[in-house]
Amino acid sequence: MAELRQRMTQKMAQKLSPQQIQLMKLLQVPTYALEQRIQEELEANPALEEDHDKTNEEFAETESSDTDDTYELDDYLEEYMEEDPSSYRYQQQGSSMDESDRRRLAVFEKTFHDFLIQQLRMQNITDPRRRLVAEQIIGSIDDDGYLRREPMSIMDDLMFSQNVNTTEEEILELLEVIQRFEPAGVGARDLQECLQIQLDLMRSADQYEEDEATELAHVIISNYFDAFSKKHYEKLMKHLEISSDELKAAMDVILHLNPKPASAFSSGNNRSEQYIVPDFIIQNRDGELVLSLNGINAPELHINNQYQQMLRTYKDHKKYDSAPGRKQKEAIVFIKNKIDTARWFIDAIRQRQQTMYKTMYAIMQYQYDFFVSGDESKLKPMILKDIAEVTGLDISTISRVASAKYVQTEFGTRRLKDFFSESMQKQNGEEVSTLEIKHLLGQIVDSENKRKPLSDQKLMQALKEKGYEVARRTVAKYREQLNIPVARLRKEL
Repeated sequence: MAELRQRMTQKMAQKLSPQQIQLMKLLQVPTYALEQRIQEELEANPALEEDHDKTNEEFAETESSDTDDTYELDDYLEEYMEEDPSSYRYQQQGSSMDESDRRRLAVFEKTFHDFLIQQLRMQNITDPRRRLVAEQIIGSIDDDGYLRREPMSIMDDLMFSQNVNTTEEEILELLEVIQRFEPAGVGARDLQECLQIQLDLMRSADQYEEDEATELAHVIISNYFDAFSKKHYEKLMKHLEISSDELKAAMDVILHLNPKPASAFSSGNNRSEQYIVPDFIIQNRDGELVLSLNGINAPELHINNQYQQMLRTYKDHKKYDSAPGRKQKEAIVFIKNKIDTARWFIDAIRQRQQTMYKTMYAIMQYQYDFFVSGDESKLKPMILKDIAEVTGLDISTISRVASAKYVQTEFGTRRLKDFFSESMQKQNGEEVSTLEIKHLLGQIVDSENKRKPLSDQKLMQALKEKGYEVARRTVAKYREQLNIPVARLRKEL
């Protein structure tokens, strides 16, 4: 039998501090969500305060002291009071938008689901239980406007969350009511039903006059949807005994329908609008690129003056009372912890800005030719490791900065991740970015004959003729990344 022994060993392991963890989390937060994150911290920590007296002073160069529960309180107070607490101030720099833009981006309009609930209230549904069932159905509709949940799942949700009993028949009955709401096609369970609903609403409209193209479109969607979705036009003309002109007229009706009903909600005057808030802004000033961080809607932060005064008062009393009471000491320890947390948060915000600026500056310099000209063919192959080596930051840090961030240029607003790509060699040995190949692939598809779209094999040959040796499987992968369908689905009459 083996003998059991206890043994002590020493092992070195890297452990992230709470401040480092907080910094990593803040790096992932895009500019449009930063204000909300700051507001959460302001609500949780009374020692942190928003500065309403906006000034132009920058951070003073101060160091946050490492304090924990074993730190001597008197030593802490001595060190803290020697520093200027007001230096722990965060002021967002680099905002390039005026006040009207700040207000406009901060406004939130009525949501898509609110719009549906508003229409539900106009229906003659007096039974509160049925209204709850209808609201649950609306809440189950996704952002595209489809109901992709089964009635049984909705029944379970109502039972567990609302303690409401219903049946599949009642759900389907109320769904028919909702499917008559605006935008047309909402509440459909698949694309075929979505298009059918829109065509039915067109045919039942008071101003509708019988139209052969609309009637034919309804027949195609209802009875020949598979052939329509696969673009088997010859098969459709044969089965329906119609000419190509008649089919084209019906197809024009179908193509004017909306396959994603909820997308129409963001285009009307009373609909919600979405904005891309850039995290970085690059301006070209006479050939010199100037980078700034977008500071829209970010409040200025500092440590609460009352908390600072409490520490000063405690220190003054110490001169005359060497044995403070237990409750007083606990209060001071509480204040100390809150101030430490506030200092760490302000410092993390400052480090976030410095890290983001450093990373974006390296990307700007690396892709300088593109930011000056806007020519996508001048984008160089660039991976996370390249920027990590330039900045001296970790690859994971670069990845966090690039995640869900946007940069505004004179050529449009671009995702940061779009600038990262692998390299590929042309036939002449020159290294090019895969972004350049994708851009060229998109141009080839745009200029193809839509009556006879190019297969992946022919797209590969077209790229080869331009000097790019790319495998057919790679062409298929790039095509999918560009959201370009296969050749048979690109076919047009």
